[in-house]
Amino acid sequence: MPIVYAIDGVVPVVDPSAFIHPMASLIGDVVVGANCYVGPGASLRGDMGQVVLKAMSNMQDGCIAHTYAGGDVIVEEEASVGHGGVLHGCHLGRGALVGMNDVTVGEYAIVAAMAFVPSGFHVPPRTIVAGIPAKITRELKDEEIQWKRDGDQDYQGIIRRCHASFEAVEALTDVAAITGPRIDIPGIGPLYKSRK
Repeated sequence: MPIVYAIDGVVPVVDPSAFIHPMASLIGDVVVGANCYVGPGASLRGDMGQVVLKAMSNMQDGCIAHTYAGGDVIVEEEASVGHGGVLHGCHLGRGALVGMNDVTVGEYAIVAAMAFVPSGFHVPPRTIVAGIPAKITRELKDEEIQWKRDGDQDYQGIIRRCHASFEAVEALTDVAAITGPRIDIPGIGPLYKSRK
C-alpha cells in the first residue's frame, strides 16, 4: 500500500486499476484515475489544492505534485511526468510529457529533459520546448507523437506486471545468489535510436 494521509478529513481516492508504489505518498485532496502509474518516491500533496491524475497518466520516480492555496494540479489522460519532475500549480494536456512552475503544457507537447520552464509559460500543443529558460524549438512530427504514445503503453505494461507480481521481499546479500531470470521486457527506447 502507498503511504496515504487524510488532511482536514479529506482522503485521497485511487482507482483500483491504478498502481501506486508503496514508497509513494498521497496526501489529502488527491484523485488517481484508472490505469495510472505512480512511481517510488512520488509525492502528491493535496493539502493546499487538488491533485488529479486522469486515466492512463503516470508520475514516475521522485515526482512532486503540489499547488498554491486554492490551486490545482491536473494531469490529463495519457500525460507523463518524467523522473524527478516537479509540477506546481500545473495543467498538463492530454498526452503531454513533463512540465513545471505554474505552466500550461498543450496536448502532445514535450518539455525536454533539463529544460527550465518559467512561471506563466504556455507550451502550445504538439510542440517541443527546450533550454534554460525553455523556448519553443519546433512543432513535433507525427512519428514523435506516435513514439510518445507507444511509450505510454510501456507504462500500461508495468501496471499489469506490478498487479501480477509486485511484492515486498528481503534483498539478496550476494550477487552469486542470483539464480532466477533477469528483467528482459521489450519496449520503446529513445526516439533517436529508432531513427537510425
